[in-house]
Amino acid sequence: MDGKLVLVDGHSILNRAFFGIPDLTNSEGLHTNAVYGFLNILFKILDEEQPDYLTVAFDVHAPTFRHKMYDAYKGTRKPMADELRQQVPLMKEMLTAMGVTIVEKEGYEADDLLGTIAKQSEEQGLEVSIVSGDRDLLQLASDHIKIRIPKTKRTGTEIEDYLAKDVVEKYQVTPLQFIDVKALMGDSADNIPGVPGIGEKTATALITAYGSIENAHDHLEEIKPNRAKQNLSEHYDMAQMSKELATIEIHAPIEYSLEDAKLGNLFTEEAYLMCKRLEFKNMLSRFDIDAPKNLAEEHFTFVTDKKQISDIFKKAKKAGHIGCCLLPGEGIITEQLSLFEQPKEQQVIEGMSIAFSEEDIYYLSAGTEVSAEELLEEIRELSGGQTKVSVMDLKETLKTLPLPGNDRYFDASVAAYLLNPLKNDYPYEDLAKDYAGLMIPSRTDLLGKESPVKAKQAKPEAFLKYICYMAYIPWKTRDRLLEELNNTGMQTLYDTIELPLVYTLSDMEKEGVHVDAEELKRYGEELAAQIAVLEKEIYEGAGETFNINSPKQLGHILFEKLEMPYGKKTKTGYSTAADVLEKLAVEYPLVSKILEYRQLAKLKSTYADGLANFIEEDGRIHTNFQQTVTATGRLSSTDPNLQNIPIRMELGRMIRKVFLPKDGYVFVDADYSQIELRILAHMSGDEMLIQAYREAQDIHRMTASQVFHTPFEEVTDLQRRNAKAVNFGIVYGISSFGLSQDLSISKKEAQEYIERYFESYPKIKEFLDGCVEKAKKDGYSVTMFGRRRPLPEISSSNFMQRSFGERIAMNAPIQGTAADIIKIAMNRVHRRLIDEGLKSRLLLQVHDELLIEAAPDEVDEVKKILDEEMKGAADLSVELEIDTHTGKNWYEAK
Repeated sequence: MDGKLVLVDGHSILNRAFFGIPDLTNSEGLHTNAVYGFLNILFKILDEEQPDYLTVAFDVHAPTFRHKMYDAYKGTRKPMADELRQQVPLMKEMLTAMGVTIVEKEGYEADDLLGTIAKQSEEQGLEVSIVSGDRDLLQLASDHIKIRIPKTKRTGTEIEDYLAKDVVEKYQVTPLQFIDVKALMGDSADNIPGVPGIGEKTATALITAYGSIENAHDHLEEIKPNRAKQNLSEHYDMAQMSKELATIEIHAPIEYSLEDAKLGNLFTEEAYLMCKRLEFKNMLSRFDIDAPKNLAEEHFTFVTDKKQISDIFKKAKKAGHIGCCLLPGEGIITEQLSLFEQPKEQQVIEGMSIAFSEEDIYYLSAGTEVSAEELLEEIRELSGGQTKVSVMDLKETLKTLPLPGNDRYFDASVAAYLLNPLKNDYPYEDLAKDYAGLMIPSRTDLLGKESPVKAKQAKPEAFLKYICYMAYIPWKTRDRLLEELNNTGMQTLYDTIELPLVYTLSDMEKEGVHVDAEELKRYGEELAAQIAVLEKEIYEGAGETFNINSPKQLGHILFEKLEMPYGKKTKTGYSTAADVLEKLAVEYPLVSKILEYRQLAKLKSTYADGLANFIEEDGRIHTNFQQTVTATGRLSSTDPNLQNIPIRMELGRMIRKVFLPKDGYVFVDADYSQIELRILAHMSGDEMLIQAYREAQDIHRMTASQVFHTPFEEVTDLQRRNAKAVNFGIVYGISSFGLSQDLSISKKEAQEYIERYFESYPKIKEFLDGCVEKAKKDGYSVTMFGRRRPLPEISSSNFMQRSFGERIAMNAPIQGTAADIIKIAMNRVHRRLIDEGLKSRLLLQVHDELLIEAAPDEVDEVKKILDEEMKGAADLSVELEIDTHTGKNWYEAK
């Protein structure tokens, strides 16, 4: 029989992949790196080998004949990591989906099954390749059996190949003699004892000279050194047993049909679904199949007829619940439509999709028969009644269709975010998979890089699927998402904080914030001048000109030419990371200038130049507030990122001078004071900290007094600064190493600070330890308002990952609660400004700070609203405090 067979050692390759690739998880929280790496190795092998047959062998978790022979066999092996163990059934499921033959048998190891099949297949005339990370299999190598040993690296997979001649060339013994070498030297991995005192070198020399253990024993008197002779003589029985343990069984009693192992199409629909589930997106290109068809697709209908559209809306009104998606077009209309009965600009729409049953899923096109305004009026009338409306992204919808804020409107992405805040995004296909059990094509699958508007012309069928899914999936998943929110105790969080916040953020984005373009330009020119001065001084200090922004050139100057310490060589040169330069800056003024240069260059590129690109025709920047990005619940912003406006260096803070209120208005800025420490005092119940806040003491000075055993009045500024670092570090679960770096002290000294802190505030230690223990038990942390933060890292077998998880377990309840409180405050302040008919508006939120553009005659009322709503956002055992300032620009107000 002709042909080629590839045999794969399942557990061995999974193990290699697991340790060769960083941890990966999908949105279900399943670890997937071993499966991903296994498939990459498998595809590489198959691409190279082009075999006719394929089989994967797995070990069975049960004693083998070797364990019966020697109780301690493999007794020193560490238990398999949980993250790897859970991937074994996933791997088998994937292989089964691909139609790959799997073999396993109780009482035998995978090696025995591979050896048996390989030798039988060789006798039948096949060429055989065995893929394994275990060199024990080299004993099977022959002229027709090749052992392939992959090494998985970040840069890819490299494979070592061994036929019989290659084994001899590398190890100086034949494949069968390889068994004897292992039996003499032993194997700590498998706990094969071997012969004491005989290592690899001696074992190889003995077998090279005598061919086998038995023959070596027959010629004991000839063996040198004497120690080897004596040990082999005394432990010959152990050597023989070790040889039996090390010998792969090639006559295992297994039922195996080569015909069943014939390689067919691996890229089946089932395997495609599995890859989608595990989120192996870059593997999907291997599948030459259309995405599996969802039955609802048969009812996706493109509608232009006016009467038909009217009938669809009448039918939808009776349904009581719809999903919809508006397709924005070009152009703006202004009508008296908004939530607050104020004229609002609206984008014209090309059309909209609507879904309200498994058969009623339509794209309604604006055009000659029905105008965009008529479609908007229909959907507005529909949603203005008792009909529930579900969308993928409510904030995006509000740009085109202002809707009143109540629980009839459902944001599927926000709900999905609360249920799993660790994901990067929440596209409709993920919601379909996670909450409706559907595997459907993504936007990229359907449209590629085309915009929906362009795809409508270029790919009409694909466009119809995309736009209909954007309405169908929020409609389909609403009940399940609400059920999960209720089951996890986050329904109230969604209803009272996150959903109202969509409306608050929408209005803030529409308002934007005014930026003085000329002032911004002057700021950039000032930075450029300072950068030029620094450049000149750096070149003079270095004795030559070079590219300061090139780590390679900078490393050469600092560590080779100027011979500075702390040089850490990398593959591309010396590390010039901030932590390295900060150590040097203490002693070397040149390095101080380089750090300052970097800061100024970043200010210029990111803010002076970067912000200018975002000023719109109205002279304002309209940032996008991201509600579904951070795991803690904090908001972020993009295009541009206004959350990262620098505050630590004066020149960075100066950027706030370019942010101005509109003519005749002033800024009012309010910032929570030590909100996270106050939350810590409340959640821990620590009497001393609570009392200090109630008596309005200087918390950092009090902590310094406790930690450094210094009378309160005698605490120095340095002690207070150090105590402040400890106070805030504790909130973030800081380690002694982290604190030592922050304060430039020894790790031992930092550990003493932390221990003294916990002696002073024992309930805080108790609380933080409790957070970690609860997170280990539950798998997540939770805020005062019920927000969950999953913590897969906390059960990791990797120490660094586990330690990271423990720090997050301490911090997430505090930081997450702070995020919840600022969101509550935002919603209340926004609502009050509108309900009281004020012209003032909330513009920005940056961490614990709110910025309001206030009419001058409303400043006192605005301050009152901020005071009442920010302080009243949560009922804590200590009062929430705010610092409020006004100014003619953001810098003054802050």
